[in-house]
Amino acid sequence: MANPSTLQSWIAGRWIGQEAASPLHSALDGRLVYHTHAEKIDFDEAVTYARKTGVPGLMKLDFQTRAQRLKALALYLMERKEELYEISHLTGATRPDSWVDVEGGIGTLFAYASMGSRELPSSNVLHEGPALNLGKRGGFAGTHILVPKGGLAVHINAFNFPIWGLLEKFAPSFLAAMPCIGKPATATSYLTHAVVKMMHESGLLPEGSLQLVIGSTGDLLDRLTGFDAVTFTGSADTAAKLRANPNLIRESVPFTAEADSLNAAILAPDVTPDDPEFDLFVKEVAREMTGKAGQKCTAIRRIIVPEQHVDALGERLRDRLSKVVVGNPKMEGVRMGALASMDQHRDVSERVEMLARGNEVIFGAHHGFNPVGDDAANGAFFSPTLLLCRNASINTAVHDIEAFGPVSTMMTYRDIDEGLHLAALGRGSLVTTLATKDPMIAAHAVPIAAASHGRVHILDRESAVDSTGHGSPLPQLKHGGPGRAGGGEELGGIRAVKHFLQRAAVQGSPTMLTAVTGEYVRGAAVKETEVHPFRRHFEELEIGHSLLTHRRTVSEADIVNFGGVSGDYFYMHFDEIAAKDTQFGKRIAHGYFVLSAAAGLFVSPAPGPVLANYGLDNLRFVAPVAIGDTIRARLTCKRKVDRNRTDEQGRGQGVVAWDVQVTNQNDELVASYDILTLVQKRAS
Repeated sequence: MANPSTLQSWIAGRWIGQEAASPLHSALDGRLVYHTHAEKIDFDEAVTYARKTGVPGLMKLDFQTRAQRLKALALYLMERKEELYEISHLTGATRPDSWVDVEGGIGTLFAYASMGSRELPSSNVLHEGPALNLGKRGGFAGTHILVPKGGLAVHINAFNFPIWGLLEKFAPSFLAAMPCIGKPATATSYLTHAVVKMMHESGLLPEGSLQLVIGSTGDLLDRLTGFDAVTFTGSADTAAKLRANPNLIRESVPFTAEADSLNAAILAPDVTPDDPEFDLFVKEVAREMTGKAGQKCTAIRRIIVPEQHVDALGERLRDRLSKVVVGNPKMEGVRMGALASMDQHRDVSERVEMLARGNEVIFGAHHGFNPVGDDAANGAFFSPTLLLCRNASINTAVHDIEAFGPVSTMMTYRDIDEGLHLAALGRGSLVTTLATKDPMIAAHAVPIAAASHGRVHILDRESAVDSTGHGSPLPQLKHGGPGRAGGGEELGGIRAVKHFLQRAAVQGSPTMLTAVTGEYVRGAAVKETEVHPFRRHFEELEIGHSLLTHRRTVSEADIVNFGGVSGDYFYMHFDEIAAKDTQFGKRIAHGYFVLSAAAGLFVSPAPGPVLANYGLDNLRFVAPVAIGDTIRARLTCKRKVDRNRTDEQGRGQGVVAWDVQVTNQNDELVASYDILTLVQKRAS
């Protein structure tokens, strides 16, 4: 890049920044590549724009529509990923490093789009049931709902993952209808700038749903209220300073931190140098040391090893690390790039000096470190560095000091409980790996490790076939940890969306709760008409449309025939003598016969809008059905989700959940469940 350009902030619907300020340099050779901008941002304008433009724009869409926008955005970015890879190269990242950031971030958008389409309603009220009966006569009930807060989210991110860091926070807050103000770390903000520019050029984001701050956050945090949220990824020291902001405390603004931590990997005592798990452990540690040049909040900083195997492990790690070629990632054979900046290089160097006091450096720059590439001497390259601490219970520096680079310290233990104790001395971490081949060791160790770690990764030969590894947070699982790690949670599927929503308890009659939640609550008024609910198209169905079926008396022939068809000859259904000795005192019908018989009562057999049975939820067999009992069913439209799917003829369809209650001749409930169906829309 011959002419370094000035990065701009995207504030209140326009790009701000013409005058160059702080220089940003390539991590590979130190050349100037960008500047931040000198113009100050009016954060009152930014916050007002998010509230008055961003919130209404997002609220015009429902959960399902926002999920569709996320998928479309992910597809748009995926088509342009090579542009992002080219810029990512300047941060010192190899292609695999950039894949985690670029396609990992885009993949998170895909994941949340998928989870949103499966689990969220086509409205802006998420019912967190079930509803609970609070009165004796069934007229008073309570439940919980989650709704958008009407505030904004400030996402402050670290330098190591400029794209993934933004997108993994943006996805759940966007689904929650919460506009975002993203603030990337300055050193690599040019990559965040590039992806945000693409996102706005896509035309898929409602106005005000995403703003970008290049440079300082100024007085932004002082302008937030309790309806807003702040998320932070970075150092534990910075997290503590931000958390103590007087306005955040005064206004009770939710603050979530995901801080760097001294993550551990524990080699269990059952694993020997001859086991596959030993080599898998070596590979995992080396990968975490060198991936992203060790600049990962999940990287392995402490390697906890049985004292009898520490020398063998050290030898294999040295051998593996000595083969890692460091240099410009565009050169053939290079497997590890540079640190993000020379400032970061100085910081890591200082911390390695501190860690080396009283410990052994068994692999480092003195082992022939020679990064390849033109002007590599001016780049922020750092040698993989492996230390050994033989007294980790006494030398507590190894549990306090983090060198945020390709640096890790081996430490020894005598038994697994001492190893777990050493892991806990990190005072809270994002993740730990336990390598073992013994399920009993895992059963003992994992609950103990889980108390001080946000995620526990069990490594053995079976899981290694598919494992995403120690350092890979997944959208479906929680990312975060206690104590030093920040005490927060990110990701975790729809749990992350709920973090940005307001939960409220609602009390009232079942009819009122049905109206509020958009979901039928038992005991509410139903709508019975001459038209069978299964004869109605998706858009014609209303919550509460209901059918009370005719009756059917269960005979001995029904039980015999069902046993023959199903192959289920359980004694309770066929052995009169044995059945008399049970709590029921007689033979009873198969539960699944009751389920099937109910379907026969409420299904409308002729072709119609109902296309297929999509699934069955919450099935309970509440009371026995004996020979001679008479059953009937009530089918009620409980929930509708318009997923904007189409059939082969191009006609739309949605998913309808039906509440089914099967009762006997005494109007006692005998079976209860939800059945899900695909229902066609009318031809347009």
